[in-house]
Amino acid sequence: MSKYLTVQLNATGDQVGSAYAAFSIAMIVAPFFIGMLADRYFAAQRVLGILNLLGSAILMWLITIRDADTFFWVFVLYCLTFAPTIALTSSIAMRQMTMPEKEFPAIRLFGTIAWIVITNLVGFMGVGDQVVIFQMSMILAAALGVLAFFLPNTPPTATGPVSVAQIIGKDAFVLFKDRSFLIFFISSILICIPLSFYYTWANPSLTDTYQAAYPTETPASFNIENKMSLGQASEVIFMILLPLAYAKLGIKKILIVGLLAWIVRFVFFGYGTPDTSAWMLYSAILLHGVCFDFFFVSGQIYTDAKAGLKIKSQAQGLITLATYGFGMFIGSIVAGKVKDLFTLDGVTNWTNVWLVPAGIAIAVLILFILFFTDNNKKSSSS
Repeated sequence: MSKYLTVQLNATGDQVGSAYAAFSIAMIVAPFFIGMLADRYFAAQRVLGILNLLGSAILMWLITIRDADTFFWVFVLYCLTFAPTIALTSSIAMRQMTMPEKEFPAIRLFGTIAWIVITNLVGFMGVGDQVVIFQMSMILAAALGVLAFFLPNTPPTATGPVSVAQIIGKDAFVLFKDRSFLIFFISSILICIPLSFYYTWANPSLTDTYQAAYPTETPASFNIENKMSLGQASEVIFMILLPLAYAKLGIKKILIVGLLAWIVRFVFFGYGTPDTSAWMLYSAILLHGVCFDFFFVSGQIYTDAKAGLKIKSQAQGLITLATYGFGMFIGSIVAGKVKDLFTLDGVTNWTNVWLVPAGIAIAVLILFILFFTDNNKKSSSS
């Protein structure tokens, strides 16, 4: 999307960052939608179907837009239809299972496989900066919308009134009395700023870097999307290794390894070149598995262990709202402004851009090392 906005709509970094922030806005709103409507009044598969059909209609509108500011507002509408489906698909799947903790990971793996497939398809077609990406999304959203009505019936289960405080996970606020959890919570929000840099600018940065090294080649020939799909492949590998690492290292060391990986990858993105040090760029992409799994996935495990049985769901909802909602929103806006700051006459100094999230990750690492204590290690081990 960032490449499409920059190439086709001549968007500034700030406008691109705002477009990525649209998803975070929707993620903040989604829990209220699910908590107040989908959980209480309508079958989940029907809500999923309607949301996807609405999303497809909005994408049909989106592909006609040629102004970056207008694009933002229409994309906000699309994200509002998409964000609730993340929780809905998981809920529908798990409600059909007898042992979700064992059955769900294998099902969820197909989501990552699909990500790899579609990213490679876009790369091989050479349409990463063209409206085709939204046309494909429109068709697939419509197909999923129709398919959803044929899924097993998943009726609402919640009863009684619900408050805003419950939806945002008020009962989980008790966890903030634990200094280490508070540090983890703050770190999770802050590390979403570097994560936003990766989601927003990795593709355009790699495209520009390859173009500078091979000026006579066309951008489509670089197959950037195909290269970036290696990040999802590494995510699968490190997800498999995570239980072993968790048992060997404990949560604090795992989180530190994840933060170190963030720092290394941004330095590699900043200084790697495809003609002399392509290994740095490939390493930066492949580090995605360590960065994501060792911090965000292990963080969910840590949150689950700290919360206890009564507030597990609220604690996970709270950390999701803080990271994918507020953290990614801040990160997307910052990423856009930083890109503009280091762009002169249409040329971006990507080294300077990537050193900013590297610096933020260093600050989070120092905060984490100094103030986080793995005081849950014994109970987790037992």
